[in-house]
Amino acid sequence: MDTILGPLYTAVSWIIVQFHSFYSLIFNPNSGAAWGLSIVSLVVLIRICLIPLFVKQIKSTRNMQALQPKMKAIQERYKSDKQRQSEEMMKLYKETGTNPLSSCLPILAQSPFFISLYQVLSHIAQGKTVGVIDETLLQSAQKAHIFGAPLAAKFMDSAAKIESLGASVTNVRVVTIIMIILMSASQFYTQRQLMTKNVDLTVKTPFMQQQKMLMYVFPIMFAVFGINFPVGVLVYWLTTNVWTMGQQMFVIRRNPTPGSKAFAERQERLRAAGKLVEDPAVVEAKQAAEEARQNRQQPKRQTKAKRQTGGAPAGGAQNRTRAGSAARDTDADSAGSDQGGAKKQSLEKKDAQDGKGKGGASGSRTAKSGQRKGQQRPKHPSKK
Repeated sequence: MDTILGPLYTAVSWIIVQFHSFYSLIFNPNSGAAWGLSIVSLVVLIRICLIPLFVKQIKSTRNMQALQPKMKAIQERYKSDKQRQSEEMMKLYKETGTNPLSSCLPILAQSPFFISLYQVLSHIAQGKTVGVIDETLLQSAQKAHIFGAPLAAKFMDSAAKIESLGASVTNVRVVTIIMIILMSASQFYTQRQLMTKNVDLTVKTPFMQQQKMLMYVFPIMFAVFGINFPVGVLVYWLTTNVWTMGQQMFVIRRNPTPGSKAFAERQERLRAAGKLVEDPAVVEAKQAAEEARQNRQQPKRQTKAKRQTGGAPAGGAQNRTRAGSAARDTDADSAGSDQGGAKKQSLEKKDAQDGKGKGGASGSRTAKSGQRKGQQRPKHPSKK
């Protein structure tokens, strides 16, 4: 490991020494402020160099979020053919210009520097020169303390080793625990900020579940591994987390993901400042919807007694309605019966007239025949 990463050890140690020379003009060269700020400056320099990779990471993360529905469709379509599924996935990545590994580039890029700093501090704790750190700088670094804890001390170091660095076990463990908690909390907040503000909530994908899981896994991993990190490495990693958190807050505020909560907040800020020009039809539709919402009257809440008393008139109205319909049916029936009786009377009158006419004719014939045969009276038409 030392042979492979030897040139990187030299580069990291040289950068730290240059910053230490600068801060020695302000602070004591053997103080924790001079050496601690040198490590912080190393982090800042590395992260500035990694800004292009960070921008690429953000774009890749957004593209992966947008491609999740299509990726899920490919998985469902070719779930029985893994080779075809992989081919379609690679084709989709190529067409959209997305690289799944781009989201890991910043972490992968700074991992060698992290390992190199870890080894440099380990050499200092063991009293060994490394890179451009000679004996004089080695003794100066061993005397450097941050809040009473040496830069090269670890939480799991023995009391004898910690005392050889000129510190107590209590100071080292208190400082390392506080720094581990701050490191894990900053990692959790950074990931939570990404999930709650810069994710399109309208698209539910497995990618969101994965990010949510990492939000809890990473802080636990840092807490477990942190007890084996030297204090100087904890300073390095805490500074990295704080830088990432601030950089992410800046990006989310200035260039949020469309459809996310941060995007809606940015639109509102631009609209309030008059920098966002919207379609008049959209504005009119929003105003109409808002007016309709304000004019909508909600039913007043009634007590149980009012609801019970309010039900009686409704029942009375219903009974009146039923009574009215029954009365109308009765009137219709009576009207129909009157019309039927009148029709029946007219028919009987007609029959009577017809019978009378017939009776008159037969009576005249009978009278004539009676005159011939004798005195015979004509029969009544109703008896005929």
